[in-house]
Amino acid sequence: MEERVQWKSAGLGLSGIIEFPEGMKRGERRPAFLVLHGFGSNKDNSTSRTVTRIFTSLGYVALRFDMRGCGESEGERGRVICLEQVADTSSALEFISHHDSVDGKHIGVFGHSFGAAVAVYAAGTDKRIAACISSSGWGHGEKKFRKQHASPEAWQRFSVMMEEGRRRAKRGERMMVPRFEIVPIRPELRGNLAPGSILEFPFEVVESMYAFTANEVVGKIAPRPLLLLHPSNDTVTPTEQSIDLFQHAGQPTDLHLFAEVDHFLFSENNPMVHTVVRDWLGRYFPVSPGR
Repeated sequence: MEERVQWKSAGLGLSGIIEFPEGMKRGERRPAFLVLHGFGSNKDNSTSRTVTRIFTSLGYVALRFDMRGCGESEGERGRVICLEQVADTSSALEFISHHDSVDGKHIGVFGHSFGAAVAVYAAGTDKRIAACISSSGWGHGEKKFRKQHASPEAWQRFSVMMEEGRRRAKRGERMMVPRFEIVPIRPELRGNLAPGSILEFPFEVVESMYAFTANEVVGKIAPRPLLLLHPSNDTVTPTEQSIDLFQHAGQPTDLHLFAEVDHFLFSENNPMVHTVVRDWLGRYFPVSPGR
């Protein structure tokens, strides 16, 4: 069962879908999760759909939604500024907390990739978020970019792009940057991108990512629980980004690295990933009363 919903964030209409577990009784309130999509993606990508199904199968309510500028939400298309997405997450939290099927004191956040960085930052700065799950996330924008553009030639190209974007910004001009010049993805993985994913972004998006440092706030999540998931050899978001988040985090925080999968952990339907999430939820954020 699902419900299409809309609400406002900074005056912009955001679009989402609330999905419910089977067997919910009228008047019953359940813990819930916000599901945050990746870079320039939307609520209908395979990861968001898969994760939402996992949550509802375990008894949680889940809200997957389009950030501003993405999918069916309002806002300048492609302007996906990190801190603005943090604000959108807080607005989604406020919205879902008043839904008559949700236990407003037990709402967690899940994010993948770009959305994972946003989820961690949101949880670190908003104490209303009761739990956080990060999948293939990152905590330090500059270090992430340096590893994503690791060769001297690649870093030179990226640096030239940054310099040109900054020069144009000083002149009041805008520069658009192709998606794969910002975050390289091997061609064989690009099929995991959702239909309708944004393929070109204004330069200010790159600047916002470069300056974004969830590492600075991840320690503030504790004592609320945090789960960090990452492929052991992620060719999109460097694996050490989640390791660094773990090192900056408080407790309880769990870090799991998975072999034989790449960046899109949940798209590959790895049963080990699902088992880890299920067991962690049962321990730290159960559906049943008496938590």
